[in-house]
Amino acid sequence: MEKWVYTFGDGRAEGSAEDRNLLGGKGANLAEMCNLGLPVPPGLTIVTDACNHYYENGRTLPEGLKDQVRAGLRRMEAITGRVFGDTQKPLLLSVRSGSRASMPGMMDTVLNLGLNDATVEGLGQDAGDARFAWDSYRRFIQMYGDVVMGLDHEVFVEILEDEKGRLGHEHDTELSAGEWQEVVARYKEAIREELGEDFPQAPEIQLWRAIGAVFASWMNARAVTYRTLHNIPAVWGTAVNVQAMVFGNLGNSSATGVAFTRNPSTGENALYGEFLVNAQGEDVVAGIRTPQNITEEARIASGSDRPSLEKLMPEAFSEFRAICDKLERHYRDMQDLEFTIERGKLWMLQTRAGKRTAKAALKISVDMATEGLISQGEAVSRIDPASLDQLLHPTIDPRARRDVIGSGLPASPGAATGEIVFTSEDAVKAQDEGRKVILVRVETSPEDIHGMHAAQGILTTRGGMTSHAAVVARGMGTPCVSGAGTLRVDLRNELLVAHGVTLRKGDVITIDGSSGQVLKGAIPMLQPELSGDFGRLMEWADRTRRMKVRTNAETPADARAARSFGAEGIGLCRTEHMFFEGSRINVMREMILAEDEAGRRASLEKLLPMQRSDFAELFEIMHGLPVTIRMLDPPLHEFLPKSDEEIAEVATALSIEEAVLRRRVDTLHEFNPMLGHRGCRLAISYPEIAEMQARAIFEAAVEAAKKTGAAVVPEIMVPLVGLKAELDYVKGRIEAVARAVIAESGVTIDYLVGTMIELPRAALRAHVIAESAEFFSFGTNDLTQTTFGISRDDASAFLSTYIQKGIVEQDPFVQLDFDGVGELIRIAAERGRRTRNDLKLGICGEHGGDPASIHFCEDAGLDYVSCSPFRVPIARLAAAQAAFTNGKA
Repeated sequence: MEKWVYTFGDGRAEGSAEDRNLLGGKGANLAEMCNLGLPVPPGLTIVTDACNHYYENGRTLPEGLKDQVRAGLRRMEAITGRVFGDTQKPLLLSVRSGSRASMPGMMDTVLNLGLNDATVEGLGQDAGDARFAWDSYRRFIQMYGDVVMGLDHEVFVEILEDEKGRLGHEHDTELSAGEWQEVVARYKEAIREELGEDFPQAPEIQLWRAIGAVFASWMNARAVTYRTLHNIPAVWGTAVNVQAMVFGNLGNSSATGVAFTRNPSTGENALYGEFLVNAQGEDVVAGIRTPQNITEEARIASGSDRPSLEKLMPEAFSEFRAICDKLERHYRDMQDLEFTIERGKLWMLQTRAGKRTAKAALKISVDMATEGLISQGEAVSRIDPASLDQLLHPTIDPRARRDVIGSGLPASPGAATGEIVFTSEDAVKAQDEGRKVILVRVETSPEDIHGMHAAQGILTTRGGMTSHAAVVARGMGTPCVSGAGTLRVDLRNELLVAHGVTLRKGDVITIDGSSGQVLKGAIPMLQPELSGDFGRLMEWADRTRRMKVRTNAETPADARAARSFGAEGIGLCRTEHMFFEGSRINVMREMILAEDEAGRRASLEKLLPMQRSDFAELFEIMHGLPVTIRMLDPPLHEFLPKSDEEIAEVATALSIEEAVLRRRVDTLHEFNPMLGHRGCRLAISYPEIAEMQARAIFEAAVEAAKKTGAAVVPEIMVPLVGLKAELDYVKGRIEAVARAVIAESGVTIDYLVGTMIELPRAALRAHVIAESAEFFSFGTNDLTQTTFGISRDDASAFLSTYIQKGIVEQDPFVQLDFDGVGELIRIAAERGRRTRNDLKLGICGEHGGDPASIHFCEDAGLDYVSCSPFRVPIARLAAAQAAFTNGKA
């Protein structure tokens, strides 16, 4: 019979950290902690394969699972001395999810399972604390009623708040056993009235319904959204961990907490975390009570007058600190830990690699490499390249005047400005409309994941540094201020009230996730300086990687930014972008509207000095580095007006009749311009355009070389070649112009002529095209379009559906299609180098900045990738990781 259940506890476990795919992250780490001899409550893990079976077989559990779970329960009973369902010494259970990838807060948990009207009495007598027992029972009903039975969480919240108000209590901890008994009765009554069924009393029924609910939560909306955002495949499934309960709400000698072995915001090597006395784990992350600092140092730094765990429970704290050190050394990474102290006894409930900001990740990796815990190569490999985006965003200018209207906890660093919105739906709507917003909530919940992703920043009035808002925001790299208790959110009237200032939905605020300040209005920002830990890690990355990293740029600003980010040249200069600026567009239109070649050449003479100046500036900025210039690519109609109003305006500006202009626009109209008269086809039809551009390039190269003293070797790229004869024709015109400029200037010019491989035919005939091409640059945007037969501009209408239904795992315009488009790239690379072994190969489509696509480029043997300026650091790091993974570092 297939093994569906693995047990752990009492210093032994059937699994280990190596079984992560089978046991999920939580189950594997619980097993590993057991094997390390750490204090872990006994339990069992139902494997991820059971989740897949559940969905593949109409939401039914696999045969044999129930017997294996019962056997695991008997082992737990033997270890704890308690019996599941017993009325005197009941064994209570937690039921938690645990996928192989950490998904904090996305799936469901049930605590205190096994309580009913009889076992609650036995629990109270055994513990000598009836209040604790009834508090645990109401928690169980509240969680089970929400997660398993589907009654809205707010129903229970309203009942509890109503009872506290009636009794005159402010905090949950003030309710007596009898008062909790009344709350339990009201909870059960609400379930009966709202759902038409009684709260289940049989512990085994409770257990199996809870297990089913955890499996079902794998496909809930927030989990699906999270997996989509973080590229986690649905087929991974989730494990279910059933574990003996230990109680942090068993009086003032009990506590529960969450901690990180290093600061997840800054990376500082200091224990960082929060705890609550007489509480269960959900209380810490839910933000309902304000947690206390774990260390005395943190308490002093925060200005809190509430005792730290270090002072309040010194023995448990000392044991916990030693365990933190042991786990960090064992896993060789910063750990995120959950723990409970039950009447002075410490229990470890979870360890996992802690989510951290990009800044913290850099510091932790660099520090651990410096400490000798990991190698420099491992330090480079541990940073998610996409997370570097977090370091490239503005921070508040320290010289700016700050109109502070409130403050909270600095939950996720960085600053953000935007309009206030109070719902996730409004945040998504604003993003769709191109507006930047700050999502303002009392506290966030997993249901807010889509709004949190859409917002520039997040502000909550409740919650600590380990609240849902804080943890998720840090993982996303989104600035967040949490626990801003001086502010009040009026959701009904959509108001944010602060220090006598009332702000409405749509008003602009700025949040500083590094200081916790909330500011009125938009505040001036500064660009970050990429030095310190970032600089050291990128030095290691640059020593590790094989591929070069260039940028896609045609403006001086982009070129300078790219160089500051470490670009090693320009891999794509789209010359058509230069024609859209200012008065140039009308000169370009004059050329297009000319009736003959003489007219076109007259207009091109006006464009020549403009192009020459542009190229010269780029060559100067990139002096000593390669610059690849693509000749005119888009169809000519893109430069012409479209609406009646635009046609009238352009006709006036060019002093021609509207009818003439309209006729020319109609003549140039194409049914499918992406496959129409563009690229090298323009240069063949109108060679004077290519000649003007070639002259501008060569004259600029001469000019820049004189200014900088560095030789300029331009790389001229002919787009959309499918036939060698096309390249030969255009290359002949380029070479003729080169000879003329060399003769006129008396300066020898070295240059390369190559092509952009963006058609399947070009890839298949690469060995022939390489006879004339000195380099290939893969234009993967168009190569993806022409391979799939999909228009990138129209694909959004159905590609999201394809991804949701599992037809494709990724958008092929975001991440390279390795099997199809990738195969064409491999074919072209191999065949091209068979003809010309020194053929230079690069990629310049959007995929050039995608880490997964960069790994493919390394494997395919490309020489460089080219991407937008702000993705250059990402590409540098991804290229290093690819080399490290492939053993080429």
